[in-house]
Amino acid sequence: MTHEAPAGRVRHERLGHVLKITIDNVTRRNSFIPEMMEELSEALTLLDEDPELRAGVLCAEGGHFTAGLDMPKFFGPGATARTTPEGQVDAFQLTKTCRKPIVAAVQGITYTIGIEMVLACDIVVAADDARFCQMEAKRGLAPLAGGNFRFLTRMGWGDAMYHLLLVDEFGAAEAHRIGLVQEVVPAGSQVERALELAEIIAKNAPIGIQITKLTARKFYEAAEATAIAALPDIRAAVMGTEDMKEGMQSFIERRPAVFTGR
Repeated sequence: MTHEAPAGRVRHERLGHVLKITIDNVTRRNSFIPEMMEELSEALTLLDEDPELRAGVLCAEGGHFTAGLDMPKFFGPGATARTTPEGQVDAFQLTKTCRKPIVAAVQGITYTIGIEMVLACDIVVAADDARFCQMEAKRGLAPLAGGNFRFLTRMGWGDAMYHLLLVDEFGAAEAHRIGLVQEVVPAGSQVERALELAEIIAKNAPIGIQITKLTARKFYEAAEATAIAALPDIRAAVMGTEDMKEGMQSFIERRPAVFTGR
């Protein structure tokens, strides 16, 4: 008798004025399926709209934050594109941002969309075993959810290009050095520390905190709007190329990709 692994989900719970949002697809290294994107959007929208909630924590079960997308579910035969319903906060906060502060807690593998989700948060706590890689270019793709331009705002041109173009994996210490994360803590304590920070934030005046975040966001809005508007063209430039097909096939076959630039 065979037993199918449970489907992944994103669940949330209220802890006073803090909303804890948890990625839970442990058997697949917390890879995202389309339904999980919808659940994350719903949780972020709840955080944004509920006046009793003052801060959020985004974290994950198990030993890893997320390995990224479950690629066949998004790009394989029969996959259908899903869009965030109008008015909801999207998973990467590109179409609508959350007004409340969000603290991310990451551990283990934090790849591709995991980094892009972290870059949409305000403060990041990393376990000392965290490993990061914006690896889309190794699969014939490119960062399509804000990683390219938000690397620049967090790290500056040199460090951003170093990691985006080398497509390398780097650890928590390097992530702290370049500003991707704000604290590094022993593995296993990252969620507790993120909750502590969120609770400290939640004790401050809610309107003052939200206005502080809003005015800081205004500084980046014009540049981000230009970059976000370019994302459909970037997506069109990589989707359907021979390199993308090779990247997907090599991923499925677990072998190095051979790219041709076509």
